[in-house]
Amino acid sequence: MSDSSANEPLAVENSRSQLTVAGVGVQPTPATGRTRRARRGTSWRERLEIAVLSGPAILMFVGFVIFPVVLAAYYGFFKWKGYGKPTDFIGLQNYKTILTDPEFHAALQHNLTIVVLSLLLQGPIAIGLALLLNRKMRGRSLIRVLIFVPYVVSEVIVGTGWSLMLQSNGAVNDVLGKLGLDSLQQDWLSDPSIAIWSLMVIISWKYIGFAVILFMAALQNIPEELYEAASIDGASYWQIQRRITVPLLGPTLRIWAFLSVIGSLQLFDLVYIIWGQYVAGTAGVSTMATYMVQYGRNAGNFGYGSAVAVVLFLISLIIALIYQRFVLRRDTAGAITGGTK
Repeated sequence: MSDSSANEPLAVENSRSQLTVAGVGVQPTPATGRTRRARRGTSWRERLEIAVLSGPAILMFVGFVIFPVVLAAYYGFFKWKGYGKPTDFIGLQNYKTILTDPEFHAALQHNLTIVVLSLLLQGPIAIGLALLLNRKMRGRSLIRVLIFVPYVVSEVIVGTGWSLMLQSNGAVNDVLGKLGLDSLQQDWLSDPSIAIWSLMVIISWKYIGFAVILFMAALQNIPEELYEAASIDGASYWQIQRRITVPLLGPTLRIWAFLSVIGSLQLFDLVYIIWGQYVAGTAGVSTMATYMVQYGRNAGNFGYGSAVAVVLFLISLIIALIYQRFVLRRDTAGAITGGTK
């Protein structure tokens, strides 16, 4: 009895310790001053590490993105020839001219047309090619390379090559003539009813390889067990693709669509190389970027060109924010850390 009575206080103390560790019934002891200082020191050290690691990238972003945009907005209030200090202040006149110019309205319409056609043409074709190349077949690696090669070729080479082939006396019309299809020969670059489709063929040929690579990478992450379970349940091939593959490709598809939209709004190089600054407007393929160069730099009015650049930036920014708010929100919500618990 004496031994049992002597061990009771020790057992009670051990149970209290266990309750304290489990956080049940006993309040945790407050942190000491040394612990607070250690935590505060760790916090400042983490902040210093973040500043050191992200500082160069932030400086590059501010120096090459934010500062040029602010500077362009400043020059947009002047009639400036591109050298010396701008002194001819005209206020919002450049922006009023842009918003009332029919040629800018046409260029904006061409950009929006390219956005819609890029999504409607490249998306389904890229998904189909990705599904085809994701299956085991002979020559799959070679086909992948051939599809992706146009994306890594420079725009200058692509534009020069296609402009030579699509001329009235170019290779395309020559081949059609030799095949006896003279009725199909067209003025592929100058006819306003055909030029926009010629541009879409070139853009799709150039950039579809990037979309195919993105979709193929996403297909590799879909578990095979899902396909096996659907096959056991009697689902056909097209039902599997429609019910499993396409929904699971959703995040990648939305990211690709965002990149395609922004790239279509800023399209410049291919149009400028193939059609030039004057033919692009008459052929119906001018863009906001070619308009900016034509009436800004080439006209010697860098203040007006800066204002066009600001308008182009704002249009792209607004579309990007709307897309982020209503389309990409479901994909980025789970990736944001530090939210409420």
